[in-house]
Order: sequence, then structure tokens, then C-alpha cells
Amino acid sequence: MKEKNYKDTVKKKLKKYQKSDIIITKHAKIQAERRGISLEEVIENVTNPKRLVFAGKQVAMRPNEEKYDCYFGYSKTQAHRYILVLSDKVIIPTVIKINRRWQHKVEKHARF
Repeated sequence: MKEKNYKDTVKKKLKKYQKSDIIITKHAKIQAERRGISLEEVIENVTNPKRLVFAGKQVAMRPNEEKYDCYFGYSKTQAHRYILVLSDKVIIPTVIKINRRWQHKVEKHARF
């Protein structure tokens, strides 16, 4: 079964947030540093989600939150994957760099 892509929904929601509304958790900061990802680049991708190619909905922990597994594409073999928790702020608990062909479900939605 094909997973629904919430890309357009997430893009619309992210436009409501300012840079000051983005919270990158300590865990995500450590992951970004370890994986060579600039935090400024993460913030840019969230505030200007033009690279967002796929967003899968996940179960949120609190009733007033929405949680998405988001892929920001750079090429067919390069992407960033962030987990985004949306409420009154954007919380980023996870940052991953992908340096291989993406998962099949994501590639179906990507256009390069």
C-alpha cells in the first residue's frame, strides 16, 4: 500500500513559523554535528521547505501536536531526513543525512 504524502500540508503549515519558532533538540544537534549537517541548513530547510519531497504522518505524543517524517531532497542519492513535531513551535528531535538511494516509497514522490 502506498503511503500518503503530506508534503503540501506540511509546506503550508511550515510557512506560519518564524526561525525563532524552531527548536532543535540536543539529540538532533549531536546527530547533525556527527553527520556533518549544518544547523543553519536545517533551519533554512524548515523555514523555506522548497526541497521537501515527502512527508509521512506519524503518531504524535500530545493531542495538540502533529508529527511528520520529512525528506528534503538534494539529488537521487543525497537527502536530509528530519522528524518534525508541529505545535506552537517546530520541534526537531531527529536529523539524518542519507547518502544512498532513498527508500522506494520516497523516490516515487521525488522529482529531480
